[in-house]
Amino acid sequence: MYFEWRDTLNNNNEDNVDLQNNKNNKLFANRIVRGVLLLIVVLLVVIGIIGHHYFETAKKPLNPNSDKVIEVKVPIGSTTKQIGSILESKNVIKSGFVFDYYVKAKKYGQFKAGYYELKPSMTLKQIALKLQKGGESQSRSSGKVLVREGVTASQIGDVIQKNTKFKKKSFLALLNNKTFLNELKGQYPDLLGSAVDAKKVRYKLEGYLYPATYTVAKKSTLKQLVTSMVMKTDEMLKPYYAQISKNGWTVQKVLTLASLVEREGVTDSDRKKIAGVFENRLDKNMKIQSDISVLYALGKHKKTVTYKDLKVDSPYNLYTNTGVGPGPFNNPSIDSIEAVLNPTDRDKNYLYFIANIKTGKVYYSQTYGEHQKLTAKLAKDNN
Repeated sequence: MYFEWRDTLNNNNEDNVDLQNNKNNKLFANRIVRGVLLLIVVLLVVIGIIGHHYFETAKKPLNPNSDKVIEVKVPIGSTTKQIGSILESKNVIKSGFVFDYYVKAKKYGQFKAGYYELKPSMTLKQIALKLQKGGESQSRSSGKVLVREGVTASQIGDVIQKNTKFKKKSFLALLNNKTFLNELKGQYPDLLGSAVDAKKVRYKLEGYLYPATYTVAKKSTLKQLVTSMVMKTDEMLKPYYAQISKNGWTVQKVLTLASLVEREGVTDSDRKKIAGVFENRLDKNMKIQSDISVLYALGKHKKTVTYKDLKVDSPYNLYTNTGVGPGPFNNPSIDSIEAVLNPTDRDKNYLYFIANIKTGKVYYSQTYGEHQKLTAKLAKDNN
């Protein structure tokens, strides 16, 4: 009997242990379930808050301070979802999904196909109302004019004639139109004071047509296109007018030197050094002797400038004339303008430079003798 009672007692103890373990396991499992559920709830709350914030911000204008006009084409048969996607891709709104939800919730509909001019500063309501009203049957943009750094007015005329309804001849004539020039001078006196009064220039606005891409609307005039180019130049030069005046220079002189630097230099470092060379030569009353000036005087592009070319009779020929010439030789970038205003290594008294046509590296010299040696060495190395 003793052994049987002991066995029973042991069995009871083992059962109690198993029950306790099961209870502990259930408690642990319940804690895990509660923890997972709590985590899911927290995540849902966070996602909800983020989603609500995103939705609310997406309902507001993408950029309330933007005056940029963006042309958007809405194809025939487009759904609100497709229109939202187009608006998002054109950076007019933040979210096409929110736009689709918004117009459906507000019961905006019957959007019409066409071309629309929209702004990132518009609300979804303003955009929806405009889409209901209807757009233009044709694009108001008739072309784009890309003005590259260092191109001449004549080259810009070629681009204008190719991409717009305007003729090159009309464009070039407008650059010298006295009435138009005086109107522009009244609008941008700091910029054009010296340009309008300049003598013996080929085109009064050469150098003042800032390198950028310009969109030409169907109803735009040639005057509006040229004005936008001049306005851009004024915008870029505004921070420098005080410095130009302090130096005792004119905008015409700065842009003329910058147009030479634009074509002579490739890197920012070389542009500033080359500007220093030109200014050192001017201080010594030396002729600048830039091939760029000769090519502009000739009115054509050549790979090689001959000795005969160097004698061309033109105020733009800086091999035969001292100073910077009557006006800019092309339309320079702001980098070249900054190089002229902030040249480097002037204290090294460099008066000459020559570039290796293979590597593009520019070498500088203080004397003509040094320059001749470098020229001969480079000619030998490149053969």
